[in-house]
Amino acid sequence: MPRSERSPLLLAGLLATAGVAHFTRPRQFDAIVPRALPGSPRTWTYASGAAELALAAGVALPRTRKAAALATAAFFVGVFPANVKMAADWRHRPTRQKAAAFGRLPLQVPLVLWARGIAKDAEVRS
Repeated sequence: MPRSERSPLLLAGLLATAGVAHFTRPRQFDAIVPRALPGSPRTWTYASGAAELALAAGVALPRTRKAAALATAAFFVGVFPANVKMAADWRHRPTRQKAAAFGRLPLQVPLVLWARGIAKDAEVRS
């Protein structure tokens, strides 16, 4: 399978895995929902998990890939405040956890670029 066909499937797999985790281990995600958001953290956890599952399906399907990949890039930007909150909350945790929390912050950039690249490739193919 060529790289251009594998890349969307890998991103879809990442999104699906994260989406399922929001339902199977919601407590860890509840803790990083910014307090400024209205409503219950669990509602936001489930909503973001459902969004990730929907995005995974959209990115996996060639017909919806471009729109879903662009939505995925926006989603990655949108969840950045939760990652910032996690890093701030975990600044006094053991080094390993702190490194994981702070390491997530710069990872958002390649995730956004990956999703945008998939959208661009999908545009060229259509």
